[in-house]
Formats: sequence, C-alpha cells, structure tokens
Amino acid sequence: MLLWIFRSIFIVVVLAVLFVNASSEVLTKATNSPSWWAVVLIGVGLAVFVFLLDIFTPKKKLSALAGVFFGLIVGIIISGVLAYPIDMIAGSYKINLIPEAFLAIKWMLGICICYLTISTVMRTKDDVRFVIPYVEFAKQTKGARPLILDTSAIIDGRIADLCQSKLFDSPLVVPRFVLNELQLVADSADKLKRNRGRRGLDILNQMQSNSVIEVEIDDTMYAEAEEVKGVDQKLVMFTRACNGRLATTDYNLSKVAQVREVDVVNINDLANSLKVVALPGETMEVKIIKAGEEIEQGIGYLDDGTMVVVEGARNKIGRELLISITSSLQTSAGKMIFGKFEGFVQETGVSNRRKPQRRPATTHTSGDIRN
Repeated sequence: MLLWIFRSIFIVVVLAVLFVNASSEVLTKATNSPSWWAVVLIGVGLAVFVFLLDIFTPKKKLSALAGVFFGLIVGIIISGVLAYPIDMIAGSYKINLIPEAFLAIKWMLGICICYLTISTVMRTKDDVRFVIPYVEFAKQTKGARPLILDTSAIIDGRIADLCQSKLFDSPLVVPRFVLNELQLVADSADKLKRNRGRRGLDILNQMQSNSVIEVEIDDTMYAEAEEVKGVDQKLVMFTRACNGRLATTDYNLSKVAQVREVDVVNINDLANSLKVVALPGETMEVKIIKAGEEIEQGIGYLDDGTMVVVEGARNKIGRELLISITSSLQTSAGKMIFGKFEGFVQETGVSNRRKPQRRPATTHTSGDIRN
C-alpha cells in the first residue's frame, strides 16, 4: 500500500511539473515552440518508461541496482575520456562534419560504452573485487541468518520443535523448488515415499499455522541456482546467494555444502550431540517391509523413516510385529534401532500397548528421501 502511495505521488509530481511548464509557455505565448512539445513528450515518455519499469520488475535486488549504478559511472568516465581522442582524430585527418554530427557520434559512443560496462559488471559482479579492492556486490544480511530447509529436514519434523522451543530464532525459508519436490514425493507411486511426502506437507502446514515459527515460501530464483541442475545443487547455490544456513538431515548434501563453503545445520549431528537414544527393553510395534542383510533379519521403518532391524523377522515380511529394543545406533547419516521379535500384534492382542515416545528429538529420517 505504501509503495502505491509513493507511485501516486510520483505521477502527481510529474503532471505538476508538466502543467507548470505548459502554463509558463502559454503565458509567454510560445505554445507553438518546438522545444515546448519536445519537453512535454520527453517528460511524459520518460515518466511512463520509469513507471512501467517499476511495475514489471517487482523483485529488484540491491546488488543488481548497485551493479547498474557502478557500471553506469564507469561508462560515463570512459566516454568522457574517449571524447577527446575523437576531436583529435577529426582535427588530424581534416574530417569535415557539422558539430551536431560530432555530438551524435559522442552520444552513441557513450551509450554503447555504458551498455557494455553495465553488462560486464552484471555478468562478472562476483569477480569485481579482484579488479577493484573493497568493492563487492554481495548481499549483506542483517540480523539472524535464515535457515533454508530441504525436504529431508521438513519430513524429519524436529526443526519445528526446535523453533518452538526457541532454540533457533532464525526465520525458516522454504524455496519454491523444494516445495515442488515435496509435492512430487507426496504424489509418488511408492507408498513409503508417499507417506513421507504427506507427512512433510502436514508438518510444513503446522509450522505455518504456528505464530511462534516464522516460515516463508521463497519464490526467488537466483541466477546462480538457475544455472545448475538438481534440487541439491540448487539448494546449495540458493543458500549461498541469500547468505543463509542449510538445514538438512541428508548426510551427502551436508558434505557437499561444506565443500562449497556453505554453513550447514545437520539435525542428525545435533541429535547426536544431545545423546538421546531409544532405551533398551522398551517395546514398539513395527511392520516388516523387507529382508535384512544378515540371516533371520527383517527390516521395518518408523513413520519418520528411521530404520528398525529386527532379529528373527526375515520370514515375517508384511506383518505387524511387537519387538523389544536391544540397542540403537546414532550417526550423522541417520539412526538405526535394533530389536528382537516378541510376537505378532494380532496374536498377542497388544495392539493398544504403549509404544515408545518417538519424539522428534529421538528419531529422524535416515538419509535423503530421494534415495
């Protein structure tokens, strides 16, 4: 609203200036003067051009504006320096041209040079500092640096509890391409991936509804991110461009980000530091999905993707089992729970027995959901 008020003031000021100029010309009876019409037409055209440029470029970046301004200054300086050689060449070779022609040549030369300098600065703004020290067009972020979430961190869900507890006071940013990937996972034909995708959408909706957590869906696509392929690479370049920190549970993505000198908040490393593990002796219910690597082992998964290895469950694929936890393993790549078969849920009649509290602080997604 404030921006539109400013635009309205701009239009009023332009019209007022043109009206005052027209009034002065009328009072002096010079309305037929070509200069008056030129001033009016140029003023109206320039005002319309600036207004349309402002309307159709809603997302202007300070670094881009600084690059244009810097390139324009350099172009004007170079054009002024080259104006003297033009006069010297014309005098040396006896080139007979009217003064207006020389002026037109200088104007065209200046316009071309300004265009080239602005274009060069915009394409090589990251390298300007190597040529001119202490000049850099990097974005400077004030306050807390934003946390850029990937799909694994959203599905994991613990980032919501961490922000709810005010451990992180940084704004959470979800790039549009991450949201699109999360939707593709939720529409997957694979049941496990589909459940994880829907879980991620539910968690994201809960975070947006929470007044304590600041979540923003960012539609900005930086040039650095557009030039690379793959969601992981786009995430790394997006995080670097907005000077944020990447929040993820994907071990490989965190390593790639560290190589690219991007700060990473690995939720798994944070959980490993807290040393909270599932206690041996507790019981839980789990559905066996596939056979394990060792003899008599069966593999199941919790709702958040944590792998559960069950002894004596290799021939019980597709069944709901009651298991007792024997141990758990927490690493940066994820968490694994080991247990042994106690009985079938249907046969023991303990489907309502207490399950261990699988709080976000104790379980998380094992690796990237795209694998």
